[in-house]
Amino acid sequence: MNYSIKSTLLVSLMLCGAIISVHAQDTSKKKSIDITSTFKPVLREAAKINFNAAPPQTDSNKTALKYSVPNQQLSFNYQPAELKPVALAVDTSNKWESSNFIKVGVGNVHLPFVKAGFSFGDGVRSNYNLFAQHYNSKGSLPFQKHSLTSVGAEASYMNLKHREWSGNLGFASDNYYLYGYRPTTLVFTKDQLKQRFQTISGKVVFRNTIPTEYGLNYRPSLSVNVFNDQHSLKANESNTVLDLPLEKTFGQSFAFDLGATADLTSYTKKTVSGKTTVQNNLFYISPAVIFKTPNVFVHAGIRPSWDNKVFTMLPNVMADFSTTDQRFVFQLGWIGYYNKGSYQRFYGINPWLAQPDSLLNTRVQERYAGFKGTIKNFTYSAKVGFQQYRNMPLFVNDAVDGKTFVVRYESKMEVLQLHGEVGYTRGEQFSVTSSLNFNQFTKLQKEANAWGMLPIEFNTNLRWQLMKDLWLKTDVFMFNGARYRAANGDSFKGDGAVDLNLGSEFRITKNFNLWVQFNNVFNNKYERWNQYEAYGFNFLGGITYSFNQKPVKK
Repeated sequence: MNYSIKSTLLVSLMLCGAIISVHAQDTSKKKSIDITSTFKPVLREAAKINFNAAPPQTDSNKTALKYSVPNQQLSFNYQPAELKPVALAVDTSNKWESSNFIKVGVGNVHLPFVKAGFSFGDGVRSNYNLFAQHYNSKGSLPFQKHSLTSVGAEASYMNLKHREWSGNLGFASDNYYLYGYRPTTLVFTKDQLKQRFQTISGKVVFRNTIPTEYGLNYRPSLSVNVFNDQHSLKANESNTVLDLPLEKTFGQSFAFDLGATADLTSYTKKTVSGKTTVQNNLFYISPAVIFKTPNVFVHAGIRPSWDNKVFTMLPNVMADFSTTDQRFVFQLGWIGYYNKGSYQRFYGINPWLAQPDSLLNTRVQERYAGFKGTIKNFTYSAKVGFQQYRNMPLFVNDAVDGKTFVVRYESKMEVLQLHGEVGYTRGEQFSVTSSLNFNQFTKLQKEANAWGMLPIEFNTNLRWQLMKDLWLKTDVFMFNGARYRAANGDSFKGDGAVDLNLGSEFRITKNFNLWVQFNNVFNNKYERWNQYEAYGFNFLGGITYSFNQKPVKK
Protein backbone atom coordinates (compact mmCIF):
# COMPACT_ATOMS: atom_id res chain seq x y z
CA MET A 1 0.00 0.00 0.00
CA ASN A 2 1.60 3.15 -1.16
CA TYR A 3 1.69 6.36 0.95
CA SER A 4 -1.18 8.04 -0.83
CA ILE A 5 -3.49 5.09 -0.08
CA LYS A 6 -2.36 5.14 3.58
CA SER A 7 -3.10 8.82 3.95
CA THR A 8 -6.48 8.43 2.39
CA LEU A 9 -7.47 5.63 4.73
CA LEU A 10 -6.26 7.52 7.77
CA VAL A 11 -8.28 10.60 6.95
CA SER A 12 -11.34 8.45 6.20
CA LEU A 13 -11.13 6.62 9.47
CA MET A 14 -10.74 9.82 11.45
CA LEU A 15 -13.82 11.28 9.76
CA CYS A 16 -15.78 8.13 10.65
CA GLY A 17 -15.04 8.62 14.34
CA ALA A 18 -12.50 5.78 14.97
CA ILE A 19 -9.37 6.12 17.02
CA ILE A 20 -6.50 4.65 14.97
CA SER A 21 -3.14 3.63 16.21
CA VAL A 22 -0.38 3.42 13.68
CA HIS A 23 2.67 1.34 14.65
CA ALA A 24 6.04 1.93 13.18
CA GLN A 25 7.24 -1.07 11.11
CA ASP A 26 10.23 -2.12 9.28
CA THR A 27 10.05 -0.57 5.85
CA SER A 28 10.85 -3.91 4.42
CA LYS A 29 7.65 -5.42 5.80
CA LYS A 30 4.11 -4.78 4.80
CA LYS A 31 2.37 -1.96 6.49
CA SER A 32 -0.77 -2.72 8.52
CA ILE A 33 -3.47 -0.78 10.46
CA ASP A 34 -4.83 -1.93 13.90
CA ILE A 35 -8.17 -0.59 15.20
CA THR A 36 -8.08 -0.56 19.01
CA SER A 37 -11.42 1.11 19.87
CA THR A 38 -14.70 2.04 18.21
CA PHE A 39 -16.38 5.45 19.09
CA LYS A 40 -19.97 5.16 20.23
CA PRO A 41 -21.78 8.56 20.41
CA VAL A 42 -23.94 8.80 23.59
CA LEU A 43 -26.04 11.77 24.78
CA ARG A 44 -25.07 13.27 28.15
CA GLU A 45 -27.64 12.69 30.81
CA ALA A 46 -29.72 15.84 31.29
CA ALA A 47 -29.91 17.56 34.67
CA LYS A 48 -33.54 17.66 35.92
CA ILE A 49 -35.11 20.39 38.03
CA ASN A 50 -36.70 18.90 41.12
CA PHE A 51 -39.86 20.74 42.30
CA ASN A 52 -40.65 20.04 45.93
CA ALA A 53 -43.67 21.91 47.40
CA ALA A 54 -42.77 23.06 50.89
CA PRO A 55 -44.02 26.00 53.02
CA PRO A 56 -41.52 28.74 53.94
CA GLN A 57 -39.84 28.63 57.26
CA THR A 58 -41.74 30.45 60.01
CA ASP A 59 -40.08 33.65 61.16
CA SER A 60 -40.10 33.50 64.95
CA ASN A 61 -38.33 36.84 65.42
CA LYS A 62 -40.53 39.61 66.93
CA THR A 63 -40.26 43.01 65.32
CA ALA A 64 -40.00 45.84 67.81
CA LEU A 65 -42.41 48.60 66.75
CA LYS A 66 -42.14 52.10 68.19
CA TYR A 67 -45.06 54.53 68.03
CA SER A 68 -45.10 58.18 68.92
CA VAL A 69 -48.69 59.12 69.78
CA PRO A 70 -49.04 62.71 71.04
CA ASN A 71 -51.73 63.62 73.53
CA GLN A 72 -54.75 64.71 71.52
CA GLN A 73 -57.09 67.52 72.48
CA LEU A 74 -59.81 69.15 70.43
CA SER A 75 -58.08 72.07 68.72
CA PHE A 76 -59.13 74.59 66.07
CA ASN A 77 -57.20 76.95 63.90
CA TYR A 78 -57.71 80.16 65.82
CA GLN A 79 -59.60 82.95 64.11
CA PRO A 80 -60.23 85.95 66.35
CA ALA A 81 -63.79 87.07 66.99
CA GLU A 82 -65.12 83.79 65.67
CA LEU A 83 -63.40 80.71 67.10
CA LYS A 84 -61.47 80.17 70.32
CA PRO A 85 -59.23 77.11 70.81
CA VAL A 86 -60.58 75.20 73.80
CA ALA A 87 -60.55 71.63 75.01
CA LEU A 88 -63.52 69.36 74.49
CA ALA A 89 -65.74 70.26 77.42
CA VAL A 90 -67.83 67.88 79.47
CA ASP A 91 -71.51 68.09 78.60
CA THR A 92 -73.62 70.60 80.53
CA SER A 93 -75.44 67.77 82.25
CA ASN A 94 -75.17 64.03 82.03
CA LYS A 95 -74.43 62.09 78.88
CA TRP A 96 -77.75 61.08 77.33
CA GLU A 97 -78.00 57.54 76.06
CA SER A 98 -81.58 58.09 74.90
CA SER A 99 -82.63 59.90 71.76
CA ASN A 100 -85.59 61.84 73.23
CA PHE A 101 -86.09 63.89 76.37
CA ILE A 102 -88.55 66.17 78.12
CA LYS A 103 -87.26 68.53 80.81
CA VAL A 104 -89.60 70.49 83.11
CA GLY A 105 -88.95 72.69 86.11
CA VAL A 106 -90.13 75.53 88.33
CA GLY A 107 -88.44 78.11 90.52
CA ASN A 108 -88.86 81.36 92.39
CA VAL A 109 -88.27 83.37 89.20
CA HIS A 110 -88.96 80.93 86.36
CA LEU A 111 -92.46 79.48 86.17
CA PRO A 112 -92.74 77.26 84.25
CA PHE A 113 -89.67 75.94 82.39
CA VAL A 114 -90.16 73.31 79.65
CA LYS A 115 -87.64 71.98 77.17
CA ALA A 116 -87.92 68.96 74.86
CA GLY A 117 -85.97 67.26 72.09
CA PHE A 118 -86.79 64.33 69.80
CA SER A 119 -84.48 62.51 67.40
CA PHE A 120 -85.23 60.18 64.49
CA GLY A 121 -83.28 58.47 61.72
CA ASP A 122 -80.59 55.83 61.53
CA GLY A 123 -77.83 58.12 62.80
CA VAL A 124 -75.58 57.31 59.84
CA ARG A 125 -77.18 58.48 56.60
CA SER A 126 -80.19 60.34 57.95
CA ASN A 127 -80.90 62.39 61.07
CA TYR A 128 -84.06 64.29 62.00
CA ASN A 129 -84.46 66.36 65.15
CA LEU A 130 -87.34 68.31 66.67
CA PHE A 131 -86.95 70.62 69.64
CA ALA A 132 -89.03 73.09 71.62
CA GLN A 133 -88.58 75.40 74.59
CA HIS A 134 -90.76 77.66 76.69
CA TYR A 135 -90.29 79.56 79.93
CA ASN A 136 -91.56 82.59 81.82
CA SER A 137 -89.57 84.59 84.36
CA LYS A 138 -90.69 87.33 86.76
CA GLY A 139 -88.44 89.36 89.05
CA SER A 140 -89.13 91.53 92.10
CA LEU A 141 -89.29 94.84 90.18
CA PRO A 142 -92.42 96.07 88.39
CA PHE A 143 -92.56 94.71 84.82
CA GLN A 144 -89.30 92.77 85.33
CA LYS A 145 -90.55 89.92 83.18
CA HIS A 146 -89.31 87.87 80.27
CA SER A 147 -90.69 84.94 78.27
CA LEU A 148 -89.41 82.84 75.40
CA THR A 149 -91.13 80.32 73.14
CA SER A 150 -89.25 78.56 70.37
CA VAL A 151 -89.72 75.51 68.16
CA GLY A 152 -87.49 74.13 65.46
CA ALA A 153 -86.52 71.20 63.28
CA GLU A 154 -83.22 70.01 61.83
CA ALA A 155 -82.52 67.33 59.25
CA SER A 156 -79.58 65.88 57.36
CA TYR A 157 -79.32 63.21 54.68
CA MET A 158 -76.27 61.68 53.02
CA ASN A 159 -76.53 59.79 49.73
CA LEU A 160 -74.33 56.94 48.53
CA LYS A 161 -72.05 59.38 46.67
CA HIS A 162 -70.95 60.99 49.97
CA ARG A 163 -72.93 64.17 49.40
CA GLU A 164 -74.91 65.56 52.28
CA TRP A 165 -77.98 67.76 52.45
CA SER A 166 -78.81 69.47 55.75
CA GLY A 167 -81.14 72.21 56.86
CA ASN A 168 -83.20 73.69 59.62
CA LEU A 169 -86.42 75.62 60.22
CA GLY A 170 -87.30 77.57 63.33
CA PHE A 171 -89.65 80.01 64.98
CA ALA A 172 -89.00 82.07 68.13
CA SER A 173 -91.06 84.60 70.08
CA ASP A 174 -89.05 86.60 72.62
CA ASN A 175 -90.90 88.97 74.97
CA TYR A 176 -89.35 91.64 77.21
CA TYR A 177 -90.70 94.57 79.21
CA LEU A 178 -88.96 97.94 79.41
CA TYR A 179 -88.80 98.09 83.20
CA GLY A 180 -85.61 100.20 83.39
CA TYR A 181 -87.23 103.65 83.28
CA ARG A 182 -86.12 106.54 85.52
CA PRO A 183 -87.59 107.84 87.69
CA THR A 184 -89.43 104.76 88.94
CA THR A 185 -92.46 106.90 89.85
CA LEU A 186 -93.42 107.15 86.19
CA VAL A 187 -96.59 105.29 85.20
CA PHE A 188 -96.83 103.12 82.06
CA THR A 189 -99.30 100.54 80.85
CA LYS A 190 -98.27 96.98 80.11
CA ASP A 191 -98.69 97.45 76.37
CA GLN A 192 -96.51 100.58 76.40
CA LEU A 193 -93.62 98.64 77.93
CA LYS A 194 -93.95 95.35 76.06
CA GLN A 195 -91.07 94.52 73.72
CA ARG A 196 -91.89 91.53 71.51
CA PHE A 197 -89.59 90.10 68.85
CA GLN A 198 -90.45 87.28 66.46
CA THR A 199 -88.06 85.41 64.20
CA ILE A 200 -88.70 82.88 61.43
CA SER A 201 -85.48 81.27 60.21
CA GLY A 202 -84.43 78.67 57.68
CA LYS A 203 -81.18 77.36 56.28
CA VAL A 204 -80.10 74.72 53.74
CA VAL A 205 -76.55 73.38 53.20
CA PHE A 206 -75.14 71.05 50.55
CA ARG A 207 -71.62 69.61 50.89
CA ASN A 208 -69.37 66.71 49.94
CA THR A 209 -68.02 64.71 52.88
CA ILE A 210 -64.93 63.48 51.00
CA PRO A 211 -62.98 65.33 48.28
CA THR A 212 -63.92 64.68 44.66
CA GLU A 213 -61.57 62.91 42.24
CA TYR A 214 -60.18 66.34 41.36
CA GLY A 215 -59.52 67.29 44.99
CA LEU A 216 -62.50 69.67 45.37
CA ASN A 217 -64.40 70.42 48.57
CA TYR A 218 -67.54 72.55 48.45
CA ARG A 219 -70.21 73.67 50.94
CA PRO A 220 -72.75 76.14 49.50
CA SER A 221 -75.39 77.38 51.93
CA LEU A 222 -78.42 79.66 51.89
CA SER A 223 -80.00 81.11 55.04
CA VAL A 224 -83.08 83.34 55.37
CA ASN A 225 -84.31 85.14 58.52
CA VAL A 226 -87.51 87.18 58.81
CA PHE A 227 -87.53 89.37 61.92
CA ASN A 228 -90.11 91.81 63.35
CA ASP A 229 -90.79 93.58 66.64
CA GLN A 230 -94.63 93.61 66.91
CA HIS A 231 -94.71 97.25 68.06
CA SER A 232 -97.67 99.52 67.37
CA LEU A 233 -95.53 101.13 64.69
CA LYS A 234 -94.09 97.89 63.46
CA ALA A 235 -90.62 97.33 62.03
CA ASN A 236 -89.64 94.22 60.11
CA GLU A 237 -86.48 92.97 58.49
CA SER A 238 -85.38 90.20 56.17
CA ASN A 239 -81.82 88.89 56.12
CA THR A 240 -80.57 86.59 53.36
CA VAL A 241 -77.05 85.15 53.23
CA LEU A 242 -75.71 83.10 50.29
CA ASP A 243 -72.29 81.58 50.91
CA LEU A 244 -70.31 79.71 48.20
CA PRO A 245 -67.03 78.29 49.55
CA LEU A 246 -64.81 76.11 47.34
CA GLU A 247 -61.45 74.48 48.06
CA LYS A 248 -59.08 72.77 45.60
CA THR A 249 -56.24 70.66 47.01
CA PHE A 250 -52.90 70.06 45.31
CA GLY A 251 -51.17 67.06 46.84
CA GLN A 252 -50.76 66.92 50.59
CA SER A 253 -49.44 70.43 51.30
CA PHE A 254 -51.17 72.97 49.05
CA ALA A 255 -54.74 74.10 48.56
CA PHE A 256 -56.55 77.01 46.97
CA ASP A 257 -59.68 78.56 48.50
CA LEU A 258 -62.21 80.65 46.67
CA GLY A 259 -65.27 81.86 48.55
CA ALA A 260 -68.05 84.25 47.55
CA THR A 261 -70.66 85.69 49.93
CA ALA A 262 -73.75 87.84 49.42
CA ASP A 263 -75.33 89.23 52.61
CA LEU A 264 -78.59 91.10 51.89
CA THR A 265 -80.74 93.00 54.39
CA SER A 266 -84.01 94.85 53.83
CA TYR A 267 -85.33 96.85 56.82
CA THR A 268 -88.72 98.59 56.87
CA LYS A 269 -89.88 100.88 59.66
CA LYS A 270 -93.35 102.35 59.99
CA THR A 271 -93.72 105.95 61.09
CA VAL A 272 -96.66 108.26 61.75
CA SER A 273 -96.25 109.79 58.30
CA GLY A 274 -95.67 106.52 56.46
CA LYS A 275 -92.80 104.08 56.31
CA THR A 276 -89.10 104.07 55.44
CA THR A 277 -87.06 101.28 53.91
CA VAL A 278 -83.33 100.72 54.27
CA GLN A 279 -81.31 98.38 52.05
CA ASN A 280 -78.03 97.18 53.52
CA ASN A 281 -76.16 94.86 51.17
CA LEU A 282 -72.68 93.41 51.57
CA PHE A 283 -70.70 91.38 49.01
CA TYR A 284 -67.20 89.95 49.25
CA ILE A 285 -64.99 87.24 47.78
CA SER A 286 -62.17 85.46 49.61
CA PRO A 287 -59.41 83.93 47.45
CA ALA A 288 -56.55 82.39 49.40
CA VAL A 289 -53.62 79.99 49.06
CA ILE A 290 -53.13 77.44 51.85
CA PHE A 291 -49.89 75.68 52.75
CA LYS A 292 -49.92 73.05 55.47
CA THR A 293 -47.48 70.55 56.90
CA PRO A 294 -47.43 68.82 60.30
CA ASN A 295 -45.61 71.88 61.71
CA VAL A 296 -46.72 74.81 59.54
CA PHE A 297 -50.09 76.18 58.48
CA VAL A 298 -50.23 79.32 56.32
CA HIS A 299 -53.40 80.90 54.96
CA ALA A 300 -52.53 83.81 52.65
CA GLY A 301 -55.35 85.68 50.97
CA ILE A 302 -57.25 88.89 50.40
CA ARG A 303 -60.91 89.85 50.74
CA PRO A 304 -62.25 92.33 48.15
CA SER A 305 -65.48 93.73 49.64
CA TRP A 306 -68.36 95.91 48.52
CA ASP A 307 -70.23 97.52 51.42
CA ASN A 308 -73.30 99.11 49.79
CA LYS A 309 -71.25 99.54 46.59
CA VAL A 310 -68.25 101.05 48.46
CA PHE A 311 -65.17 98.98 47.62
CA THR A 312 -62.60 98.04 50.27
CA MET A 313 -59.69 95.59 50.05
CA LEU A 314 -59.25 93.65 53.31
CA PRO A 315 -56.37 91.37 54.35
CA ASN A 316 -56.87 87.70 55.17
CA VAL A 317 -53.53 86.26 56.33
CA MET A 318 -53.01 83.73 59.14
CA ALA A 319 -50.10 81.48 60.09
CA ASP A 320 -49.52 78.77 62.71
CA PHE A 321 -46.12 77.27 63.56
CA SER A 322 -46.25 74.26 65.84
CA THR A 323 -44.22 71.48 67.35
CA THR A 324 -44.90 67.98 66.04
CA ASP A 325 -46.88 66.99 69.14
CA GLN A 326 -48.91 70.24 69.09
CA ARG A 327 -47.76 71.16 72.58
CA PHE A 328 -46.89 74.64 71.41
CA VAL A 329 -48.33 76.60 68.49
CA PHE A 330 -47.21 80.13 67.66
CA GLN A 331 -49.80 82.21 65.79
CA LEU A 332 -49.71 85.36 63.67
CA GLY A 333 -52.41 87.06 61.70
CA TRP A 334 -53.63 90.13 59.85
CA ILE A 335 -57.29 89.76 59.00
CA GLY A 336 -60.24 91.91 57.96
CA TYR A 337 -63.96 91.20 58.05
CA TYR A 338 -67.41 92.79 58.49
CA ASN A 339 -69.93 92.52 61.31
CA LYS A 340 -73.33 92.93 59.70
CA GLY A 341 -75.45 95.87 60.79
CA SER A 342 -79.02 94.62 61.25
CA TYR A 343 -81.92 95.10 63.64
CA GLN A 344 -81.85 91.37 64.44
CA ARG A 345 -78.13 91.41 65.36
CA PHE A 346 -78.45 94.56 67.50
CA TYR A 347 -81.38 93.04 69.40
CA GLY A 348 -79.23 89.98 70.12
CA ILE A 349 -76.69 92.28 71.81
CA ASN A 350 -79.15 94.51 73.69
CA PRO A 351 -82.82 93.41 73.90
CA TRP A 352 -83.97 96.81 75.27
CA LEU A 353 -83.14 98.40 71.95
CA ALA A 354 -85.28 101.07 70.28
CA GLN A 355 -85.98 100.73 66.57
CA PRO A 356 -82.83 101.84 64.73
CA ASP A 357 -83.04 104.66 62.21
CA SER A 358 -80.11 103.43 60.10
CA LEU A 359 -78.08 100.27 59.56
CA LEU A 360 -74.31 100.41 59.07
CA ASN A 361 -71.92 97.49 58.73
CA THR A 362 -68.91 97.42 61.07
CA ARG A 363 -65.58 96.98 59.30
CA VAL A 364 -62.87 95.34 61.40
CA GLN A 365 -59.14 94.95 60.80
CA GLU A 366 -57.04 93.06 63.31
CA ARG A 367 -53.36 92.28 63.74
CA TYR A 368 -52.64 89.65 66.35
CA ALA A 369 -49.93 87.40 67.74
CA GLY A 370 -50.25 84.63 70.27
CA PHE A 371 -49.69 81.03 71.16
CA LYS A 372 -51.65 77.97 72.25
CA GLY A 373 -50.97 74.33 73.00
CA THR A 374 -51.68 71.19 74.99
CA ILE A 375 -49.70 69.43 77.70
CA LYS A 376 -51.32 66.13 78.56
CA ASN A 377 -54.78 67.13 79.85
CA PHE A 378 -54.01 70.86 80.01
CA THR A 379 -54.76 73.38 77.28
CA TYR A 380 -53.66 76.99 77.14
CA SER A 381 -53.80 79.97 74.82
CA ALA A 382 -52.85 83.63 74.90
CA LYS A 383 -53.20 86.41 72.35
CA VAL A 384 -52.53 90.10 71.98
CA GLY A 385 -54.46 91.87 69.26
CA PHE A 386 -54.72 95.35 67.86
CA GLN A 387 -58.13 96.05 66.29
CA GLN A 388 -59.48 98.93 64.25
CA TYR A 389 -63.27 99.42 63.99
CA ARG A 390 -65.20 101.55 61.52
CA ASN A 391 -68.89 102.32 62.21
CA MET A 392 -68.92 100.55 65.56
CA PRO A 393 -72.45 100.45 67.12
CA LEU A 394 -72.58 101.77 70.70
CA PHE A 395 -75.69 101.70 72.89
CA VAL A 396 -76.85 104.76 74.87
CA ASN A 397 -79.93 105.27 77.04
CA ASP A 398 -82.51 107.55 75.44
CA ALA A 399 -82.74 111.10 76.78
CA VAL A 400 -86.40 110.87 77.93
CA ASP A 401 -86.59 108.20 80.66
CA GLY A 402 -83.75 105.85 79.68
CA LYS A 403 -85.88 102.75 79.24
CA THR A 404 -84.72 102.17 75.65
CA PHE A 405 -81.28 102.25 74.06
CA VAL A 406 -80.48 104.05 70.83
CA VAL A 407 -77.63 103.13 68.50
CA ARG A 408 -74.82 105.64 68.08
CA TYR A 409 -72.20 104.72 65.47
CA GLU A 410 -68.56 105.47 66.25
CA SER A 411 -66.88 106.24 62.93
CA LYS A 412 -63.44 105.03 64.06
CA MET A 413 -62.14 103.30 67.18
CA GLU A 414 -59.05 101.32 68.14
CA VAL A 415 -58.95 98.50 70.68
CA LEU A 416 -55.99 96.80 72.33
CA GLN A 417 -57.18 93.33 73.29
CA LEU A 418 -55.49 90.77 75.55
CA HIS A 419 -56.96 87.29 75.73
CA GLY A 420 -55.88 84.35 77.86
CA GLU A 421 -57.37 80.92 78.41
CA VAL A 422 -56.42 77.79 80.34
CA GLY A 423 -58.27 74.51 80.77
CA TYR A 424 -58.03 71.01 82.17
CA THR A 425 -60.02 68.05 80.87
CA ARG A 426 -60.10 64.43 82.01
CA GLY A 427 -62.30 62.49 79.64
CA GLU A 428 -66.02 63.01 80.22
CA GLN A 429 -65.61 63.04 84.00
CA PHE A 430 -64.06 66.42 84.71
CA SER A 431 -63.54 69.68 82.83
CA VAL A 432 -62.69 73.23 83.90
CA THR A 433 -61.85 76.23 81.71
CA SER A 434 -61.09 79.85 82.56
CA SER A 435 -60.75 82.81 80.22
CA LEU A 436 -59.84 86.47 80.61
CA ASN A 437 -60.45 89.34 78.18
CA PHE A 438 -58.98 92.80 78.59
CA ASN A 439 -60.00 95.62 76.21
CA GLN A 440 -58.59 99.13 76.05
CA PHE A 441 -60.67 101.50 73.88
CA THR A 442 -58.79 104.45 72.37
CA LYS A 443 -58.87 107.06 69.59
CA LEU A 444 -62.64 107.46 69.33
CA GLN A 445 -63.53 110.15 66.80
CA LYS A 446 -67.13 111.07 67.71
CA GLU A 447 -68.07 109.62 71.09
CA ALA A 448 -66.46 110.33 74.44
CA ASN A 449 -66.37 106.65 75.44
CA ALA A 450 -67.18 103.17 74.17
CA TRP A 451 -70.70 103.14 75.62
CA GLY A 452 -71.84 99.74 76.86
CA MET A 453 -68.65 97.83 76.04
CA LEU A 454 -67.00 95.83 78.85
CA PRO A 455 -63.30 96.56 79.49
CA ILE A 456 -62.59 93.37 81.49
CA GLU A 457 -64.34 89.98 81.50
CA PHE A 458 -63.45 86.79 83.38
CA ASN A 459 -65.32 83.47 83.06
CA THR A 460 -64.85 80.04 84.62
CA ASN A 461 -66.86 76.91 83.82
CA LEU A 462 -66.57 73.59 85.67
CA ARG A 463 -68.25 70.26 84.87
CA TRP A 464 -67.68 67.25 87.15
CA GLN A 465 -69.11 63.75 87.16
CA LEU A 466 -68.63 63.19 90.87
CA MET A 467 -70.07 59.68 90.85
CA LYS A 468 -71.64 57.37 88.29
CA ASP A 469 -75.07 58.99 88.52
CA LEU A 470 -74.22 62.43 89.95
CA TRP A 471 -73.07 65.50 87.98
CA LEU A 472 -72.05 68.93 89.28
CA LYS A 473 -71.49 72.18 87.40
CA THR A 474 -70.33 75.67 88.28
CA ASP A 475 -70.21 78.91 86.28
CA VAL A 476 -68.56 82.14 87.42
CA PHE A 477 -68.94 85.41 85.49
CA MET A 478 -67.03 88.52 86.49
CA PHE A 479 -66.72 91.84 84.68
CA ASN A 480 -65.67 95.42 85.15
CA GLY A 481 -68.52 97.88 84.56
CA ALA A 482 -68.97 99.57 81.20
CA ARG A 483 -69.18 103.30 80.60
CA TYR A 484 -72.68 104.74 80.17
CA ARG A 485 -74.00 108.13 79.10
CA ALA A 486 -76.50 110.07 81.21
CA ALA A 487 -79.36 112.09 79.73
CA ASN A 488 -77.35 115.31 80.06
CA GLY A 489 -74.39 113.79 78.20
CA ASP A 490 -72.17 113.16 81.25
CA SER A 491 -70.10 109.97 81.35
CA PHE A 492 -70.30 107.50 84.23
CA LYS A 493 -68.76 104.11 84.91
CA GLY A 494 -70.94 101.16 85.86
CA ASP A 495 -70.21 98.89 88.80
CA GLY A 496 -68.48 95.58 88.40
CA ALA A 497 -70.17 92.27 89.19
CA VAL A 498 -69.56 88.69 90.27
CA ASP A 499 -72.20 86.12 89.32
CA LEU A 500 -71.82 82.56 90.67
CA ASN A 501 -74.09 79.73 89.47
CA LEU A 502 -74.21 76.20 90.89
CA GLY A 503 -76.04 73.18 89.50
CA SER A 504 -76.45 69.47 90.04
CA GLU A 505 -78.15 66.54 88.37
CA PHE A 506 -78.54 62.94 89.49
CA ARG A 507 -80.27 59.85 88.15
CA ILE A 508 -83.11 58.28 90.13
CA THR A 509 -84.20 55.61 87.61
CA LYS A 510 -83.14 54.50 84.16
CA ASN A 511 -85.33 57.16 82.52
CA PHE A 512 -85.71 59.86 85.17
CA ASN A 513 -83.20 62.46 86.41
CA LEU A 514 -83.62 65.16 89.03
CA TRP A 515 -81.85 68.50 88.54
CA VAL A 516 -81.49 71.79 90.39
CA GLN A 517 -79.87 75.12 89.48
CA PHE A 518 -78.91 78.03 91.77
CA ASN A 519 -78.19 81.32 89.99
CA ASN A 520 -76.54 84.51 91.28
CA VAL A 521 -75.65 82.85 94.58
CA PHE A 522 -74.18 86.11 95.95
CA ASN A 523 -77.48 87.95 95.20
CA ASN A 524 -75.56 90.64 93.33
CA LYS A 525 -78.19 92.84 91.64
CA TYR A 526 -75.80 94.28 89.10
CA GLU A 527 -76.58 96.19 85.90
CA ARG A 528 -75.03 94.85 82.74
CA TRP A 529 -76.90 97.58 80.86
CA ASN A 530 -77.48 100.88 82.64
CA GLN A 531 -80.83 101.10 84.51
CA TYR A 532 -81.58 97.38 83.99
CA GLU A 533 -81.04 95.51 87.24
CA ALA A 534 -80.42 91.76 86.96
CA TYR A 535 -82.39 89.14 88.87
CA GLY A 536 -81.04 88.52 92.35
CA PHE A 537 -80.59 85.05 93.78
CA ASN A 538 -82.90 82.56 92.08
CA PHE A 539 -83.25 78.81 91.87
CA LEU A 540 -84.83 76.41 89.41
CA GLY A 541 -85.35 72.67 89.72
CA GLY A 542 -87.25 69.86 88.12
CA ILE A 543 -87.20 66.47 86.46
CA THR A 544 -86.01 65.11 83.13
CA TYR A 545 -87.58 62.13 81.38
CA SER A 546 -85.48 60.51 78.66
CA PHE A 547 -86.56 57.67 76.41
CA ASN A 548 -85.63 55.87 73.19
CA GLN A 549 -87.59 55.31 70.05
CA LYS A 550 -89.61 52.15 69.88
CA PRO A 551 -87.79 49.44 67.90
CA VAL A 552 -89.06 48.88 64.40
CA LYS A 553 -90.88 45.56 64.01
CA LYS A 554 -89.47 43.37 61.30
